[in-house]
Amino acid sequence: MSLDLLESVGMAVRTLNANKLRSSLTMLGIVIGNASVIAMISLGQGAQRYVSQQFQSLGTNLLFVVPGTDTARRAGAPSSYSLTLADSEAIARQVPSVQAVAPEMTNSFRVTWASEDSQVNVTGTTPTYISVRNASVATGQFFSEVDLARNSRVAVLGSDTARTLFANREPIGEKVRIQNRSFRVVGVMAQKGAAFGQNQDEIVYIPITTMANQLVGRRNSRRSPSVQSISVSARDPDSMRAAQFQISNLLRLRHKIRNTDDFTVRSQQDLLQTADNVTGILTLVLAATASISLLVGGIGIMNIMLVSVTERTQEIGLRKAIGATRGDVLAQFTIEAVILATAGGVFGILLGTGGTLLVAVFTPLQAVVSPAAIALAVGVSGAIGLGFGVVPARSAARLDPIVALRSQ
Repeated sequence: MSLDLLESVGMAVRTLNANKLRSSLTMLGIVIGNASVIAMISLGQGAQRYVSQQFQSLGTNLLFVVPGTDTARRAGAPSSYSLTLADSEAIARQVPSVQAVAPEMTNSFRVTWASEDSQVNVTGTTPTYISVRNASVATGQFFSEVDLARNSRVAVLGSDTARTLFANREPIGEKVRIQNRSFRVVGVMAQKGAAFGQNQDEIVYIPITTMANQLVGRRNSRRSPSVQSISVSARDPDSMRAAQFQISNLLRLRHKIRNTDDFTVRSQQDLLQTADNVTGILTLVLAATASISLLVGGIGIMNIMLVSVTERTQEIGLRKAIGATRGDVLAQFTIEAVILATAGGVFGILLGTGGTLLVAVFTPLQAVVSPAAIALAVGVSGAIGLGFGVVPARSAARLDPIVALRSQ
């Protein structure tokens, strides 16, 4: 840095320091703009990470087979019962890229014990649910294949359901009533938290055969209990595409489909990618909206610098009269604008980072402060100061020293 440039920087700092209130108010637009951009980008990335964790909590390498098609659901077609328990058993036996299969049938029932009751989702499934959906039992055990074969009235409670019904008592071995039928509690699930707005701990698991034959009683023309979904765990991430293709072909053969499928096979990765795209677009829109305040801040800098040029006309004339060149005057006013914008950017970064950390304390979103967002904010702030400071600086540099000295 040359001596002249150092002198210009020092003079710019002294000038801005002499007008602290005006300098602070001028920086305010840049501060708010940078804080908004950093906060929006950070919260957007935090939302993406949160959504990813929500999908991972459901299990790994998952495929979801659901009845009906997306087109039919968008058209408001009634729920289809095309998938059956036999379909899930066929997938487990005949698809080589599949590791485990867990059919599911869910309905909302009132579950009671003594004088306590709770309206919760009761899910009929199979013992493989534990491995497919990445779940674990905290106390007791999950029901077994024997319970499944015997249509046993056994139940595994979610942690919140167990707490609601039994408070601090041990629920294992106790009997709860579902639809006026008695079920023996054999286990309590480990806490999993909420996923996509649904509390995974307010639930009761029972054998799907018991659910179909004793609670719901719904069967379709294939004489096998219909299921609402089939969760499939592929052997590894590389097998997911093959498993999706093989499952689709198997179900088309079983359902004798020639034209339109009566089911949909969704990949966990496809759903995650869709969610990432949506949150990415929202982050971009929010950041673009917040960046408008940066533009407003830049206009504020230009406005104040133009006022400053008018106020300091005699100073500019005196400097040029004792030998200052147009380049010196141009550099001084440009540096002042850049300092205002850069300082505003730094304070904006601190405010945006603090706001992000504060939001993370009170919400499930993680605090993800991106270094790229910080670098972008500082770079944009400096560019705004340079860009919007050039016009006032050129106006000051073009002043005629004689005219400037005569001005009052």
